[in-house]
Amino acid sequence: MSTRAAANTIDKRNYIISLTTIGVFFFIFGAVTWLNAVLIPYLKIACELTSDLEAYLVTFAFYIAYVVMAIPSSYVLKLTGFKRGMSLGLVVMSLGALIFIPAALTRTYGLFLTGLFVMGTGLALLQTASNPYVTILGPIESAAKRISIMGICNKLAGVIAPLILGAVILQDINPFVESLKPMDAVARAAALDTLAHRVIIPYLFIFGTLLLLALLLRYASIPEIDTEHETDEVAAANASKTSVFQFPQLSLGVITLFFYVGVEVIAADTIIRYGNSQGIPLESARLLASYTLLSMVVGYILGIILIPKYIKQATALGVSAVLGFIFSLTAIFTSSLHIQTYFHLPFMQTALPFDLSVAFIALLGLANAIMWPAIWPLAIEGLGRFTKIASSLLIMAIAGGAMLPLLYGKLVDVWSFHQAYWICVPAYLLIGYYAFYGHKLR
Repeated sequence: MSTRAAANTIDKRNYIISLTTIGVFFFIFGAVTWLNAVLIPYLKIACELTSDLEAYLVTFAFYIAYVVMAIPSSYVLKLTGFKRGMSLGLVVMSLGALIFIPAALTRTYGLFLTGLFVMGTGLALLQTASNPYVTILGPIESAAKRISIMGICNKLAGVIAPLILGAVILQDINPFVESLKPMDAVARAAALDTLAHRVIIPYLFIFGTLLLLALLLRYASIPEIDTEHETDEVAAANASKTSVFQFPQLSLGVITLFFYVGVEVIAADTIIRYGNSQGIPLESARLLASYTLLSMVVGYILGIILIPKYIKQATALGVSAVLGFIFSLTAIFTSSLHIQTYFHLPFMQTALPFDLSVAFIALLGLANAIMWPAIWPLAIEGLGRFTKIASSLLIMAIAGGAMLPLLYGKLVDVWSFHQAYWICVPAYLLIGYYAFYGHKLR
C-alpha cells in the first residue's frame, strides 16, 4: 500500500525511487508520442491520402484526446490517486496500440486515427497525474530542473523510437513508391496491404510493453502526494478564491502552453515531409525527426545545468522564445538556398542528411526544450488545492498539438511547406510575452 505525503515532505529514498519511476513513464510518453512523425508519411502512402491536411489528422486525432479527457482525468485521479491513475492510463494506451492491428489488416485510416485517439486518451490521464507529481515532488524553484530530467527521458525515447519504427515501416520506401506507378488497381492494393501490415509487429510489442508496465506500477513503491495540502501562506492567499479561473498566471499559462505544444509538434512531426520537399529522399528524411528531438535533449541538459543556479525559470523561457522566433524566420528565409550534404557514419547504412533550412527547423527543438519545464511551475505556483484541476487545464492545452499542425497542413496545401512555418512566428512572440510579463500577473 502506498503512503500519502504532503508535497515536498517525502524522504530522499522515496524521492529518488519516485523520480526514477516517473522517468520511465516519460520515456514511454516519448516512445509513443514521437512515432507520429514516422506515421504521417507512412499512412499517407499506405492509406493513399490525397492531401497534407488529411495526413496531419494523425496529430489531430492523437492530441485532441487531451481536450476531451483532461477534465475527466482530474476526477479519475481524485478517485484513484496518482499511482493507480497512472496505471489505468497505461492500460488505456495499450488498448489504443491494439486497435492498430485491425487497422493495418483492413488498411482503414479511420481505425488508425481511432487507435491514436485512444492512445492519446491514456496519455492524457498519465500526464495529468505525472506532470504535477514531478512539479511538486520537490521545491518549486527547482521544478524546471526535475521536468528537464523527465524531458531527457521523453526525448531520448523520441530519438530512438522513430528510428526503429522508421527502419521497419519505411524500409526501401522510395523504390516501393516507384514500383506502385505501373501497377494495376489489384496489384497496387495488394502491395499497399503488405506495406500496411509492417506496422503490426511493432504495435503488438507496444501493446505488451504497456500492459507489463501497468502491472509493475501497481506494485511499485512510490508514495502518493497530497496536492490538497497548503502552506499557511498559500492558504491565506487563496482564502477568497472559489475558482481556478481566478489565477491569471494559470489562464495565460494554458494559452501559452497551447501555442508551445503546437510549435513543438510542428518542429518534430513536419520535418520529415519538409525535408522530403527540400529534395531529401524519404529513405533519408525519415531520420530528421530524431534531429529535432536530439536538439531538445541538448536543451534539457542545459536546463538541468543552468536552472535555477545560474538562470531563473522565467528567464530561460524568455530566451527560448527569442531563439524560437529567430530559428523560425531563418528557416523560412533560407529555404531556397538548398545547401545540402550527407554525413556517412560507419555504423549506419543510411547517410545522415543535412539541409540548412531543415537544420533550423531541427534547432527549434533546442528552443522548445525548456518551455514545458518552465511554463508548468510558473502556471501552478501558489495554487494549492486548485492544483489538480489546474493540471487538467494545462493538459487540455496539449490540444495545441492537434490544432496548429493541422493548420500547418492546410497552409502547406495553400502556400508551400516552408511558407507554412510562418505559423510559428506569432506563437513564439506570445510565449515570450508570458515569460517576460504574463506569468507575473496575480
